[in-house]
Amino acid sequence: MRRHRNVKIVATLGPASSTYEMIRALHEAGADVFRLNMSHGTHAEQAARHAIIRQVEADVGSPIGILADLQGPKLRVGVFEGDSAELEVGQDFRLDLNTAPGDATRVCLPHKEIFDALVPGATLLVNDGKIRLQVKDCGRDFAACTVTVGGTISNRKGVNVPDVVLPLAALSDKDRKDLEFACEIGVDWLALSFVQRAADVEEARVLAKGRASILSKIEKPAAVKSFEEILAVSDGIMVARGDLGVELPVQNVPPIQKRLVRRCRAAAKPVIVATQMLESMIESPMPTRAEVSDVATAIYEGTDAIMLSAESAAGQFPIEAVRTMDNVAREVENDPTYTEIIESSRVAKRASVADGIVAAAREIAETTNVKAICCFSQSGSTARLVARERPRVPIIALTTVQAVARQLCLLWGTTTVMTDSVDRFKLAVIAAVRAALKEGLATEKDFVIVTAGVPFNTPGSTNILRVAPCEERLIYKSDPE
Repeated sequence: MRRHRNVKIVATLGPASSTYEMIRALHEAGADVFRLNMSHGTHAEQAARHAIIRQVEADVGSPIGILADLQGPKLRVGVFEGDSAELEVGQDFRLDLNTAPGDATRVCLPHKEIFDALVPGATLLVNDGKIRLQVKDCGRDFAACTVTVGGTISNRKGVNVPDVVLPLAALSDKDRKDLEFACEIGVDWLALSFVQRAADVEEARVLAKGRASILSKIEKPAAVKSFEEILAVSDGIMVARGDLGVELPVQNVPPIQKRLVRRCRAAAKPVIVATQMLESMIESPMPTRAEVSDVATAIYEGTDAIMLSAESAAGQFPIEAVRTMDNVAREVENDPTYTEIIESSRVAKRASVADGIVAAAREIAETTNVKAICCFSQSGSTARLVARERPRVPIIALTTVQAVARQLCLLWGTTTVMTDSVDRFKLAVIAAVRAALKEGLATEKDFVIVTAGVPFNTPGSTNILRVAPCEERLIYKSDPE
């Protein structure tokens, strides 16, 4: 399905969006990739959603990406007598391993790993930072704290520890089961939560066994500090601004977002900007002006995708939320300033023949009347290199591998097309022209650029470029109309 924009839209499925009719409507409204949030719902419910997406994919005749988002370890306090307690600024408050119900002086924190990592002066954030505690003294089974921001603390509220790297794996036992389930049903991307170091990503990759690409969620200060190492071992990145905005001062998040998006683009790896993009549309058919500006900012930065969470999963207006994102994206990308920003932020990279080929393709497209850049990609690497250039014309990625076609649904400016295997460049040109014509991106009077690697079916071997007339298909008399 042709989109009149480059940025992709990821929509989370949930109770408000689990029927065939709704999922198809979301796709037709603009959703390119669907997110299955493994923090909610049973495996049976997620499998049913997955099956519906694949049925919609078959019915519309174009690839749809599916992302399974793993929950990650959840750190929470225990319970209180009377379910809650009031904390005042300046008072002492103790966290320990005692499972007895808490009160205004103490509560259980059933995570020994936190105590192992704490040091005096560290900050603990409870309930998304609404309660803040500073550690005065700590040991292997306790933390004596001073309340720096008070309020009501209640049962099982989440705890964030921004100042230290916790000795916790990114994958809990639940995550391991969810990962295997997601790979078995056939998702295209796995989003990994609680990433602190590159080793977390490598562990998930071993478990995935090549069945899905790994997308690392950047939501902790430790991940920001180790971003280059994490990016190197990840297939993609999600800037998950929820926890990031809790564990870091909120004013730090926008520059971090901008920096991470640019680093992902330079590395030719897709990046999603996520969390609270159209939060008010959970209950309102119209977004706030600030939310629209937030979405527009991510698009101006050149992100590959923008994501809806509760807006499409549990909100009252899921289709309107997708349409809003689609409308904002079209308007931004039609702004001449958008092209100026995207092109001024381009980083020239000439480390390989493939880098030179895709750069040449983009430059030719900008100086001629070429209508599209068509690339053959068995692993997706060539398409990612072309997308890194952010060309002014559409990208058509042709592949014989269905999993690759679905994964590339996350990639900026890219239309993915399944094609038959070819063993000669002439046949590749014909297939590319057919795709451009079928997708409505060119007419028989137009030209397209075709890139491929010879020998064929060798990942990462892009070494040839041709500007081809779309009438080329006429040399095949049997070509169906």
